[in-house]
Amino acid sequence: MKLVIGTDHAGFEQKGRVIEWLESQGHEVEDLGVHSPDPYDYPDIAEKLARAVAAGEAEQGILICGTGNGMAMAANKVTGIRAAVCNSEFTAEMARRHNHANVVSVGSRVVGEQLMQRILKAYLETPEDGERHERRVRKIMDIEARSTGER
Repeated sequence: MKLVIGTDHAGFEQKGRVIEWLESQGHEVEDLGVHSPDPYDYPDIAEKLARAVAAGEAEQGILICGTGNGMAMAANKVTGIRAAVCNSEFTAEMARRHNHANVVSVGSRVVGEQLMQRILKAYLETPEDGERHERRVRKIMDIEARSTGER
């Protein structure tokens, strides 16, 4: 699977190991930054990643910041993005299965490295529940369209 990954300074330390692990699982990963532990504004990376996913440049996006919250909030401002904060395997599975998430956001200060790998594995291996939740996902997208005036 083609993935994009982005972090702020809080996720920088884990990012390299996460990329290495993802590649060992057979994924193609594009690193969108950051490339140092220097303070960096998470909305900039979140928007860059969300735009790449929305444009179809990657199948899924992975964001890592301190809690996952700020990155998800920023990513969700981009039309077509359904970013979910996941702090357990269950939340990751449900984000894909029920909400058809296309971006996962994880907090490096919330979960350890082993749990992060299990979260990402659950997220990436869980299929969407298709028609069962399509109506609800469409309603989410309709809210977005009414807010942006794009539909």
